[in-house]
Amino acid sequence: QVQLVESGGGLVQAGGSLRLSCAASGRTFSSYAMGWFRQAPGKEREFVAAISWSGGSTYYADSVKGRFTISRDNAKNTVYLQMNSLKPEDTAVYYCAAAKVVVTTTLGPYDYWGQGTQVTVSS
Repeated sequence: QVQLVESGGGLVQAGGSLRLSCAASGRTFSSYAMGWFRQAPGKEREFVAAISWSGGSTYYADSVKGRFTISRDNAKNTVYLQMNSLKPEDTAVYYCAAAKVVVTTTLGPYDYWGQGTQVTVSS
């Protein structure tokens, strides 16, 4: 069982930055791939970024590549999403998730989800 708690969301102007954090419970955090997903009103939840259990591999959606960076600190049971050059279209609820695989960009394998944190980017 893994429990995830996101933090760091908020309101920011276009071009600004935010760093999201996701704290995980449990002693097996380092055996899970971690992902960030987002869901805007009226839209389906979509993949944003993923990182392998070791942190050695990262993947990004084309829409955030070059602007967002995913990282993890297994000693702190925490995964981060650094978001730079934010755009109004980045506005969404952001969720972190854990999957008992090496790494994946699809929703299906993610068994554990946080409650989400709101990110709002004003123009």
